[in-house]
Amino acid sequence: MMRKKRNDRNYVIYQVTAATGDTYIGLTVSRGRAFLRSVKIRWQKHVSRAKCENKNWNFCQFLRKNNDVEFTYEILEVVRGRKPAYSRERELIAEIQPTLNTF
Repeated sequence: MMRKKRNDRNYVIYQVTAATGDTYIGLTVSRGRAFLRSVKIRWQKHVSRAKCENKNWNFCQFLRKNNDVEFTYEILEVVRGRKPAYSRERELIAEIQPTLNTF
């Protein structure tokens, strides 16, 4: 018997702000109720991807060029369900207009 695909997971929408004032809005799957920890793990993946993969995305380019800049990250919202989370992320990107998101 096949398991039904889960659609009730929590997703964390977060904002990363560089000391330069540049911002990035992202989304990650929540690991239990540890929302900030989930963002920290996702942040490590961003940094690793910027260093190890030759992605041409704005955020990766910024991380490569500004590896000594301090960053802060904050949780904007926690949304239940994949589709609503991705939809809300797009709304927040349109509303806030972060400088480091690739459109």
